[in-house]
Amino acid sequence: MDREPAPLLCLMPPNTSTLSPRMILSTKKIESIKYDDKARTLRDGTGLCLVVFKKSKSWRYTYRYAGRCYTITFGTYPSISLAEARECLSEAKKQLARGVNPAINKKLLKLASEAQLGNSFSDVAKDWYDSKKDQRSDVWCEAHELYLRRDLNPYLANLPLESIDPTLLLNVLERIKSVRGVRTAERVRQTAIQVFDHGMRKLKIQANPGRILKGWADLPAQVSHQPLREDEIHEFVERLDADTGSVATKLCILLMLLTFVRKTEIVEARWSEFDMRKAMWTIPPERMKMRDAHVVPLSRQALEALTQLRPLSFGSPFLFPSNSTITKPMSLSTPNVMFKRMDYANRFSPHGLRSTASTWLNNRGVRADVIERQLAHAERNRVRAAYNHADYMPERIAMMQMWADFIEPPAQVTTINEKLFAPTEAEAHYTPDDWAWQFLRLSNDYKQAFARASAETPDAEHLSEIRSHLVNAAHVHV
Repeated sequence: MDREPAPLLCLMPPNTSTLSPRMILSTKKIESIKYDDKARTLRDGTGLCLVVFKKSKSWRYTYRYAGRCYTITFGTYPSISLAEARECLSEAKKQLARGVNPAINKKLLKLASEAQLGNSFSDVAKDWYDSKKDQRSDVWCEAHELYLRRDLNPYLANLPLESIDPTLLLNVLERIKSVRGVRTAERVRQTAIQVFDHGMRKLKIQANPGRILKGWADLPAQVSHQPLREDEIHEFVERLDADTGSVATKLCILLMLLTFVRKTEIVEARWSEFDMRKAMWTIPPERMKMRDAHVVPLSRQALEALTQLRPLSFGSPFLFPSNSTITKPMSLSTPNVMFKRMDYANRFSPHGLRSTASTWLNNRGVRADVIERQLAHAERNRVRAAYNHADYMPERIAMMQMWADFIEPPAQVTTINEKLFAPTEAEAHYTPDDWAWQFLRLSNDYKQAFARASAETPDAEHLSEIRSHLVNAAHVHV
């Protein structure tokens, strides 16, 4: 196979070792040369030329690169001396040896140096990122910071935003695609789109080159977030139970199903967020997509899963520590690997657990407001969102237990009455408020909780205190 020829000079100079002294330039010769009706070219014998015009003398170097002829200028004499021009020539030849086109490289450096303060890609990207990071989740921040730092800034950081056209951006995306795959490259394009949109809002550019590249590559089909049918839910639980993978990962997926939180919210969960006595999990705002704290009532089945999980976290602050260190959570891709092993990879994803729970609860007639609040979805009606701050907690507690009882039907439900007379070590310290929450978790609604408390609490004084806490929790009077 023929090799591609190395770059050749357009005007091949004679071998400098055989040049006579009069064929090599000197300062004295340059000073003595005069303009003579037309431009004159003096050669230094190494490819360096001095073109003498009527009012100036310009240093130039002509060469071939990738089959084309290019000329690069090094400045004018005497601003650039003969010695300095020879140094410039030497650097240009070094660039050619590295496969860099010196003329194009010079233009890029000029563009970078001419970038006005705040108008470079990195400046606009930082301004956009800083304006969004406090309103977004940690996962969002980490992803976009990575795409900017690792994928976009190495190529575009110092370029003026207006100089980046679709062709240049496409070349960057193609490089990323070859190294990291088409999906990552498309995510990088989406980040770039937001940076350019920000630049348009700041009146720095008039068009977004990232949007022009829509459809630039064929993307593999996305895994569906469609819910499981009701008759498929128990099959999913059985497959999960039978899987031979990590017990911790199986419990992660089970808790995701029981609580229908987002994957990032369960994978990065910390033990400090859980109140086991009150059966409540409070996810802090910095970990939530909408940046609002979110409370998840825990069913009996969820509490049992957490109890099984505790020794598997090996003292880590995280429920699911990484295999390499307990100071970090496991990878977000770990549940997906188990889904693939369970043969759900191309038809069902971890995110589909949320829509599965939502569909099942809607089919059971649970109020949409209660379901949406538990899913931590933002209210689409802005006016309603401004006035509706209800958390529907009693209904959510009952709803979560109803869903968990469908997922894992209790073989035998221990009544609160039995617990009061034969409490566990933890339950022995329960307050009336703690028992009120337990009654709510075991009931479909607050009325049933009152009835259960009355039937299962023989001590009148104790019952009165529990009922008082139930009233406060349910915001009703009996």
